[in-house]
Amino acid sequence: MFQHLLPSVKGGLRLAALSGASLAILAAGASPAAAAAATLQMNLLKTYTTGIFDDSAAEISAFDSGTNRIFVTNSSNGTVDVYDLLGGNAPINTIAVGDGGPNSVAVKNGIVAVAVEATTVTDPGTVKFYDVNGTLQNTVTVGALPDMLTFTPDGSKVVVANEGEADVVNPEGSLSIIDISGGVGAASVSTATFPAFNGQEAALRANGVRLFPGVATANDVEPEYIAVSEDGTKAFVALQEANSLAVVDLNTSTVTDIKPLGVKDHSLPGNALDPSDRDSGINIANHPVYGMYMPDSIASYDVGGQTYIVTANEGDARDEDERIKNLTLDSAVFPNAAALQDDAVLGRLQVSTIDGDIGDDGDYEELYAYGTRSFSIFDQNGNLIFDSGDDFEQITAADFPAEFNSSNDDNTDFDSRSDAKGPEPEALTLGVVNGMTLAFIGLERMGGIMVYDITDPNAPDFLLYQNDRDYSLPDNDPANPMGPEGMVFVDAADNAFGKNLLIVANEVSGSTDVYSVEAIPLPPTVALLAGGLLGLGLLRRRKG
Repeated sequence: MFQHLLPSVKGGLRLAALSGASLAILAAGASPAAAAAATLQMNLLKTYTTGIFDDSAAEISAFDSGTNRIFVTNSSNGTVDVYDLLGGNAPINTIAVGDGGPNSVAVKNGIVAVAVEATTVTDPGTVKFYDVNGTLQNTVTVGALPDMLTFTPDGSKVVVANEGEADVVNPEGSLSIIDISGGVGAASVSTATFPAFNGQEAALRANGVRLFPGVATANDVEPEYIAVSEDGTKAFVALQEANSLAVVDLNTSTVTDIKPLGVKDHSLPGNALDPSDRDSGINIANHPVYGMYMPDSIASYDVGGQTYIVTANEGDARDEDERIKNLTLDSAVFPNAAALQDDAVLGRLQVSTIDGDIGDDGDYEELYAYGTRSFSIFDQNGNLIFDSGDDFEQITAADFPAEFNSSNDDNTDFDSRSDAKGPEPEALTLGVVNGMTLAFIGLERMGGIMVYDITDPNAPDFLLYQNDRDYSLPDNDPANPMGPEGMVFVDAADNAFGKNLLIVANEVSGSTDVYSVEAIPLPPTVALLAGGLLGLGLLRRRKG
C-alpha cells in the first residue's frame, strides 16, 4: 500500500520537511476544519478475484445494504457475480443475463437492475430486473447499447444511457426512463431522444458541442454516464465524444439542452502534461495543445441549493485521431512546427483531426487532445468551477517515477501512455466522511485512486493517492489491482463492517477490492500546529 499525502500546492508551499502521516494532510492545503481535526486513511479490507485477466471480468459494482452483497458485472462470463461482504473470495451466486452480456448494474431497495446489450450491438438492448437472490422479475426493452444505468434517489425510476455506438449501422443515442413506482412487474419505459436537435448541427458546433461532419445530432451523440439531481427531477448525461452534457427532464422524458464543456489550455501554468512516450523520461511541461474534457464517469451533488457535476475527464476517440507529427501545422501559428513535431516533444501525441483546422484548408491552427488528465467540477449550466490541473501527473510522477504513465496490463511499461491520455481518469464516485464530501477518481491506466475533499466546489483539496498496484508482480496476478473501471461508496451505517467503504471493480485484473475510508483524528499537538500554520497563512487552498 502507498498513500500519497504530500503534493505540491499550486502557488503555495511543498511542506516536505514535515514527517509522519498525521502531519501530511497539512501539505495538501486542506480546509481548516479538516486539517485541524483529521487526516484520511484508506485500508484494503478484502479482494475478490476471478482469475480472468484482461477480459473485463470485473467492471461495474453495486452494493445491497439489506444483504451485504456486492454485485459485479463480469462481461467475460456474461454474468453478474454476487459476493458476500463478510464471506470468502468465491461468488455466492452468478446471474447469467444472456444476450450480449451485462454493461452495468445498480441496486436499490432490494431491486437489482442490469443493463444488457443485444447480441447485435446496434439492436435495442434490455434492462433486466432481479431480486437480490438472482431471480428474474421482469425484462424491459430500452435503446441500443445500454451502457450505464442508475436509480433515482427515491428509487421510483431507473435511468439508462443508451450509447448507440455505430457499427454496421449507426443507431440513435437515447435515455430510457423506467418507471418502477408501481413495482418492477409493472415497469413502464419512456424515452428521451435527440432528433429535436437534428438540423442544428452548425449552431451546436459553433457553441462548442463536438459533432462529426455529416452526421445528424441524434446519431452522433452517445450517452455515456448519468448523474441524477438530488431531487430526482433532472438527469445530467455525459456525451463523451461530443464533449458535452445533456440535461434531461425526468418528469417529461425530454432532453432539454446540450451544454458544451469547453477545453483546457495546456499552455497555461498549472495545466502542464507529458505528451511523449519517447522523451526518455518524465517531462511534464506546458505545450500549445488544448485538452477536450470528454468525461466518462460523472456524479452530482448539491451545495447551497445549487447542483454541481463532478467529472472524470478520460477522453475518447472514434477513429479520427492522428499523431501531431503526421499533421500539417499552420506555419503562421506554429513557426516552430518542426521542433514541436519531434517525437520527444509533441510529435507522438494523439490529437483529433476533425478539430483544429480552423481555415478548413488542410493545415491545423489548433491542436486538440483527448481528455484532460484531470477531474473537474461544473455547475449545472456547464460552467467550469474547478479543474485539478496537472495534479494527477505531478503526483504519480513523484510517487511512482519508475511506473509513471504506464499501461494497465503491463507492469514494466514506463511512460507508454504519455502520448495518449496519460493516467486516464475514468472511474468516479462521491461519498461523505466526517462531514467532508469526497471525490474518488480512479486512474484507469497506471492505477490507483485520487481522493479530494470537494465540500467547497470552488476550492477542492487533494487528500491522498491510494495505489495498491504492485508493479513487481507478474502482469496477470489475479489479486493485483489493474484498471479500476467502476467504484461505489457505501456509508458506514449501511454495511456490516460499520465502516465507510469504497468498492472498486478492476477491469484488467478481473478483481474487486473493498477499502475502508476513515478520518483519523490528529493528535492534539498536531492539531495545534495545523491551526498555527493556517493562522500564519502558510497553507493555501488548492484552486483550479
